[in-house]
Amino acid sequence: MSSRLPPLNPLRAFEATARRGSVSAAARELNVTHGAISHQIRALELSFNVPLFERGGKRLRLTPQGALLLPAVMHAFAEIAAATAAMTRPATSGELRITCVPALLSFWMIPRLHRFTEQFPDVQLTLVASNDEAHLHSPDVDVCLLYGDGNWGDCWVRLWSRLELFPVVSPTLLNMRPLRSVRDLRDHVMLHGDDGREWNTWLAAADATDLQRGRQHFMSDARLSTEGALHNQGVALGDTITAGSLIARGELIAPFDLTVPANDAFFVASRNEVRAAPIVRVFIDWLFAALESDPMPELQTSARTIIRSRMSRPEGPEQKSTANGFQPVSSPKNRRLEGPQKRKIKS
Repeated sequence: MSSRLPPLNPLRAFEATARRGSVSAAARELNVTHGAISHQIRALELSFNVPLFERGGKRLRLTPQGALLLPAVMHAFAEIAAATAAMTRPATSGELRITCVPALLSFWMIPRLHRFTEQFPDVQLTLVASNDEAHLHSPDVDVCLLYGDGNWGDCWVRLWSRLELFPVVSPTLLNMRPLRSVRDLRDHVMLHGDDGREWNTWLAAADATDLQRGRQHFMSDARLSTEGALHNQGVALGDTITAGSLIARGELIAPFDLTVPANDAFFVASRNEVRAAPIVRVFIDWLFAALESDPMPELQTSARTIIRSRMSRPEGPEQKSTANGFQPVSSPKNRRLEGPQKRKIKS
């Protein structure tokens, strides 16, 4: 039976030409010359001893014989493509165990997790909130998303994202207690997600290392300090990855135009022997694709939009404060930090 089947290349030329309606378009799609397509169609017609196209118009039209052949050819090519995909598709089923920086897990990964599960419904995930690099060598963990310097030996490591740090505060707290300048931070509770080094870095960039600080709370990680800011407990340091969606939704505001680079970055890491597993590869590929396809919002634009929406009526330049003493963030060109302002650092 196989001896009665026409050759594959002429069938491809016929299908592309019929679908695209012109020899030139088919030639571009198949990356061959116009003459090659014409030659292959003619060879197919000779093998059947019937014309497949009516010639003479601007757009080729199928003859009755061509119209009879086309659905069978398209169906055959679709079946071949499906079988090829099935043969080459990685085995993406089973259990995958992930550890992730707590703030990143709560505020970035979990809100997007449905995209992965919809694409790979046969993968069961076990998620652990942790930034402990010791998990890299645990047989119970497949992939780690860590915040650090990336210098972890004897494993596969790839930079996932650098990030910038900046103060964040809830709109409710900002309405009750203004932040017109960096000096107003002394009237707020300062929330730390580390031992204080990150706030020190930001204050140094703002020329405010001598700031007289009020109350301070120290928490084990940035997720807790961000949660504290969400619940009106004080001002935390957010970052461009985990705080971006919270700002876009209006749950947090970035009151100042100054950002500083974080001391470390987010890295994806895995044991070398685990990295080659198809289920691990597809999750790591998804992590990078999700980051690339979902850019973070422009922080100060978001903040100004949110603040304006909370004001009950427009006010003149001489009355920028509301009745409760809140002053909205002005445009960057008109804003000044107390003391010389450092240039905004971009990653």
